Amino acid sequence: MQTKLADFIKDTPQGKEADAILRSCVHCGFCLATCPTYQLLGDELDSPRGRIYLMKQMLEGQPVTEKTQLHLDRCLTCRACETTCPSGVRYAQLVDISRDIIDKQIKRKPKFGILRFTLRKTLPNASVFKSLLKLGQLARPMLPSKLKDSVPQKPEHVGEWPAIQHARKMLVLDGCVQPTLAPNINTASARVLDKLGISLIKSKKAGCCGAVTFHLNEQQDGLGYMRRNIDAWWPLIEQKEVEAIVMTASGCGVTVKEYGHYLRFDPNYAEKARKIAVLTKDISEILHAELEKIKQLIDQQITKPKKSKLSFHSPCTLQHGQQIRGLAEGILKVAGYELTLVPGAHLCCGSAGTYSILQPELSQQLLKNKVNALETDKPEQIATANIGCLVHLRDGTALLVRHWIEVLDERLSS
Repeated sequence: MQTKLADFIKDTPQGKEADAILRSCVHCGFCLATCPTYQLLGDELDSPRGRIYLMKQMLEGQPVTEKTQLHLDRCLTCRACETTCPSGVRYAQLVDISRDIIDKQIKRKPKFGILRFTLRKTLPNASVFKSLLKLGQLARPMLPSKLKDSVPQKPEHVGEWPAIQHARKMLVLDGCVQPTLAPNINTASARVLDKLGISLIKSKKAGCCGAVTFHLNEQQDGLGYMRRNIDAWWPLIEQKEVEAIVMTASGCGVTVKEYGHYLRFDPNYAEKARKIAVLTKDISEILHAELEKIKQLIDQQITKPKKSKLSFHSPCTLQHGQQIRGLAEGILKVAGYELTLVPGAHLCCGSAGTYSILQPELSQQLLKNKVNALETDKPEQIATANIGCLVHLRDGTALLVRHWIEVLDERLSS
């Protein structure tokens, strides 16, 4: 693709990056077949190729319009197009650059601006989110049924976190909403790893990975969250007390793995961020390396659990963002589960961070399609790998929906 970027951006680091990304696109249109919003709307401007044209026009100096903002807002940033693209177009990075420019030039209507501000200030702040959710849960019995369903119920009892007793140690990120909505995910991870001779530890000073704020276009605030986590982890990394940073939410995982990219222009954090990114592993990557030990633990069980059918939803942040496919599924098969076939497994469920709140109509259509696909082969339960997907899927099905590490923990504890 030929480009001629406008003077306001062409000589900046972001401009040079955007120019390289635009030039890598060859207009092939392969991305249209895997774009969830294009599948729903049939409008090329709601496809990656169409959005690339809009971004190119803007970066070449054409007026920024609400139309461009609308079509980029509708993008899930699921990155399925990156998986499909034969030219390796770094679409998500181009969208980040473009959204930042658009939001600085196009003022949003007050109700949408207030909503986005509220999300930025509540979701990344674990203590604020926890307090607000508690109030909602207390008021739940008095709420209308439609509103009541939108307030998550209190999580079930969480087991004990095992004592730190092994020479091998790994860090885990608690994150922002997961400790309140599903605290058992990290506890289950700690129990599974403990059985494999690994102690899981967490830093109280680390919090939100920065994704929520960054992708709501307060990018500097998002970078601040990233720097805070690096500061919290760095002493343990520097002293080589931990061998990896474990991510149990794939949405956080894809972000932390890209800290090196996000902070590449920060002389004080660039090198640390690159080191953090290299050390960061999804929990499936950690357990896949320990697969023989898991097999041994399963084989040693006196009572063999009944084989049951399970449907696995691979989040976009896992299969497209991190390019991890088949690891969690393989571990669950070793644990004795029969995994069902999921039609259109590459398509987004509609959660996509805050997308389900900001684009509810499209999100609900995607959720309905995803649940139909997951229930096709009549599973007994659904497993996933990201807290956002987990909460979103629960709204669309009567089946039990859990993080796959909880499923594995239950099997190893039986």
